[in-house]
Amino acid sequence: MNFSNAGFKKLLSNARWALKLIWSTSVPLTLGLAAAALLQGIVPAGVVLFARGLINVFVKSAGKGTEGLEAIMPWLIFGFVLAIFEAVNPLAQRFFTQRLQDDVNLKITGKILEHAAQLEVAFFEDSRMREMIERAQQNPAERCIKFVQETQIALTSLLQAVSLIAILVFVEPLILLVLAPSAIPYLFFQWRLSKRSYLEEYYRTPKRRWTNYFVTLLTSRNSVTEIKLLGLAPFLITQFRTLITQFRDQDRVLQRRSLDGGSLFAIVTTVAFYLILVRVVLKAFDGALTVGDIAIFAGATSRLRFTLERTISSLSSAMEQTLHISNLIDFLNVKPGLASSPVVPVRGSRGEIEFDNVVFTYPGATEPTLSGVSLHIRSGEIVALVGENGAGKTTLVKLIARLYDPEQGCVRFDGADLRKMPLDYLHQHISFVLQDFVRYEATAMDNIAYGDWRRMIGDRASVERAAELAGIDDMIRALPRGYDTMLGRLFGEHDLAGGQWQKMAVARAFSREASIVILDEPTSNLSIQAEYELFCRFRELARGRTTILVSHRFSTLRMADRILVMEKGRIVESGSHKQLMANEGRYAKLYRLHRRQTNLRVAK
Repeated sequence: MNFSNAGFKKLLSNARWALKLIWSTSVPLTLGLAAAALLQGIVPAGVVLFARGLINVFVKSAGKGTEGLEAIMPWLIFGFVLAIFEAVNPLAQRFFTQRLQDDVNLKITGKILEHAAQLEVAFFEDSRMREMIERAQQNPAERCIKFVQETQIALTSLLQAVSLIAILVFVEPLILLVLAPSAIPYLFFQWRLSKRSYLEEYYRTPKRRWTNYFVTLLTSRNSVTEIKLLGLAPFLITQFRTLITQFRDQDRVLQRRSLDGGSLFAIVTTVAFYLILVRVVLKAFDGALTVGDIAIFAGATSRLRFTLERTISSLSSAMEQTLHISNLIDFLNVKPGLASSPVVPVRGSRGEIEFDNVVFTYPGATEPTLSGVSLHIRSGEIVALVGENGAGKTTLVKLIARLYDPEQGCVRFDGADLRKMPLDYLHQHISFVLQDFVRYEATAMDNIAYGDWRRMIGDRASVERAAELAGIDDMIRALPRGYDTMLGRLFGEHDLAGGQWQKMAVARAFSREASIVILDEPTSNLSIQAEYELFCRFRELARGRTTILVSHRFSTLRMADRILVMEKGRIVESGSHKQLMANEGRYAKLYRLHRRQTNLRVAK
């Protein structure tokens, strides 16, 4: 972003956004912080006036006894009040800042999570969008509060500088000739440095993801065993150190430039102020100024140089924070790619699905994953999808759940176009078991209740019924604390085997009162015996629901009412197991190949 008219307008827009957010978070805290900053800004001028007045009165009244004491006393009281205020005001500012930061953090984090929940799956699968999310998550509340703090410091320091300059001009107007030539170039220097710092951090985002990835590989229980066995740790640590070293070297360049620029500003202003001080001393010798004037000029110029430096530094830092805040604003301005209709269907769900000449291509892909797919799944029908990896099976079921929209054609649910249906309504009537199902760090009871959390959280009887139907009630009761056992190793006390976690996912899916159940490889982690036991009760679980089953295990597919064979994004065969075997087509070939592989594994 350049310091151009458009760039400056962008900065102001971001600043207004941040101030509006903070104001709406807590008006009393914002006003309290502003008042404390404003009062803090006049303290240095008050101190200077106190010093000047006290010295001048003391010189005039020294040795006059009670009369002199009466003349000095108002200045002593004024100084005492200033000292108390100067001691307490920073504590008040810290209190307001900490309270406001907590509230802003809560509000911004909530905004990010709520907005992320509205975005489609494709957004999170795009690496460029991942970078946008990561930039938005880089301490956004801290950025907003720091913007306020730096703005507050800049305004406070500016007020202090103006008040000090007003006093110094009264003593020696020549001081004005020093300020503009030194302060304005230093302001632009600091701004360019802040902009460079922001850009360095902006382009580090993908590299920071790599550093986090290396740390995760070297410390995660899921990867540490293989890392040790392969002896990869030295290589990964070297990769990590290479990136961190790049960051350090880039920061050193900025730190050195900051030191050089700050030192030059300090030397130039110090020399100029000292030369003017000499002029003030000479004028005092001539009787044009008082001893108090010399005292305040020496102290005030020293403080003014520091105040100017702090004003410029804080102002440039505040502008840098607005650049970081723009990352958050850009993310919050992303519109969901899947529009949702506000019109809720009146009639109850039957679970009927239709595909009408559907074509779908993943973002960035050159070939469509689904090409002209048309099919009709009747209410309550059990349909199986079979085909090699990449045939389009999982993509097809994701379109049913409207995780994506087709680029051509139409998907209908109970006769209605999915694009004209509220997403919440659709998802309430679909239950999913995904290949990469989630292993929730929660109790066994909650792991099942999450399937329909609005109805089942806290309802132990409903959870136990779902577990019994899925055949895992005995498994759960055998856990250390039964249904109250905390599962997972991140926070919990007990972990499950892969097949047990999968059974939990199946129970979670069937706990939902949905008209459509989609099972994507629901038995991939189960043994043959466990798979047999699950599918002995499968028809009871699926009774009255439209069920779509994706599986590579042909023993699973035989129970379906209809089997759809997919190849290269198209449905090439359809029928029952018996019909497809009699056709001697693609299905029969895949089935016999599967049987041979199974027999070989059993023989071994």
